[in-house]
Amino acid sequence: MGSFLSDLVQYRKLFPMIFVLGIGGTFSYGFQVSMISYPSMYIKNFINDTWQERYHSVIDEQTLTLLWSFIVSTFSIAGFLGTISSRYLSAKYGKKKCLMFNNLLLIAAAFSWGFSKIAKSFEMILIGRFLCGFNSGVGCSLHGQYVAEISPKKLRGFTSVTVLFFANMGKCLGQIAGLSELLGTESLWPLLMAISGIAALVQLVTLPFFPESPSYLLMQKGDMEGCQKALKQLWGEGNHQGAVDDMEKEQATTKKIKPMNLLELLKDRSLRFQLYLLITVVVTMQLSGISAIYFYAFDVFRTAGFTEDRIPYISLGAGICEFCASIMCHQFFWMPYFSIALIFLLIIIFATGPAGASFPLMPELFTQSSRSSALVISMSLHWVGLYVIGMIFPYVVKSLGTFCFLIFVGFISISWILIYRFLPETKGKSVMEIKEEFNHLNFRKKCVQDMGENPSEKYTSCTKL
Repeated sequence: MGSFLSDLVQYRKLFPMIFVLGIGGTFSYGFQVSMISYPSMYIKNFINDTWQERYHSVIDEQTLTLLWSFIVSTFSIAGFLGTISSRYLSAKYGKKKCLMFNNLLLIAAAFSWGFSKIAKSFEMILIGRFLCGFNSGVGCSLHGQYVAEISPKKLRGFTSVTVLFFANMGKCLGQIAGLSELLGTESLWPLLMAISGIAALVQLVTLPFFPESPSYLLMQKGDMEGCQKALKQLWGEGNHQGAVDDMEKEQATTKKIKPMNLLELLKDRSLRFQLYLLITVVVTMQLSGISAIYFYAFDVFRTAGFTEDRIPYISLGAGICEFCASIMCHQFFWMPYFSIALIFLLIIIFATGPAGASFPLMPELFTQSSRSSALVISMSLHWVGLYVIGMIFPYVVKSLGTFCFLIFVGFISISWILIYRFLPETKGKSVMEIKEEFNHLNFRKKCVQDMGENPSEKYTSCTKL
């Protein structure tokens, strides 16, 4: 513990940038995911009123459910598009510039939401959700990469967890802001949706004062001076030659390999098991039920047997804990409270385990040349999962009622077995060391020591059994 605290003090200059990246990155995503369930009744009423004024008829329940599901899921569609665009945009313009201009989308979305009620246009809510989703797709993809690349190896796991920390903080603040005592009212719901634009403005104004990723400057731009200057600004004065040497080793290993596109990554046998595990982790995160809780908290807890006036506070408790569990509500008065106790317990277990480890794990499994494409695949699966859950879960609740979460149990069990069996420990290891461990799985080969051109340096290679 003493060593860890001394590392935090030594690299204290790093944390202002981590805060700036977080407040405009996964924080905004978390805020949008949790906030949307609070004004759901008011938005549905707004759609109904607007529909009557335009078409002089009451909108039928099925059409209203479809429109609401589409408003929720548009966020995911746009997030998917933002994710698949992030690799190209970051390679061409750099992560720093991409994040700066990405904030303009969220600011535009905030204006669209803020004036939607005045304009009597529920289409403006859709437009805002699309812009916000694209912003989150780009922002979440680059946030995780940026944090991993600016952090020293000994703190990389800790700093990568801040990606999840800011997402959870956004979810909690979104739920707090959505309470009826604050912005969760019929008159203030446009402001509730638009308030996340403040976070985008904060990052837009402050990010220019921080450097680009050191590894990006050295390995993709060949700017040694810029890399060393960035390291001093982020880590403070001192000898950072060890970090530069690690970057150069990775660069030497991959210098003949251009950055991989998605198809090349899928075909690369040396990254096969890393990709399998990445897909397993991301799919399990989506099929755990957490997205359903945040998107449809009102419907889920109403089905569990709680009165409507208590639901916002129960949702806030769920946001603090971060997960959801199977609900079994019968006709006994104590069952809803027993169910929510189980939900909170599993939320705590999930948040301190799989959820906390997933974000720092992803950048560690891939080298610089494959990391962008791998994270594109990861975030694409994430957004597709959000879209599918957002579209079908209301119908699942109607069909299965209190048993709607049992469908997630099987996915979680299978994932546990695969991760336990195939994922090696990554703590304290470089990316190349982790890749070498995966070579045993990817090629089913024995590793032998060989000599490089420089006799003083050894490298490990694998040959077929």
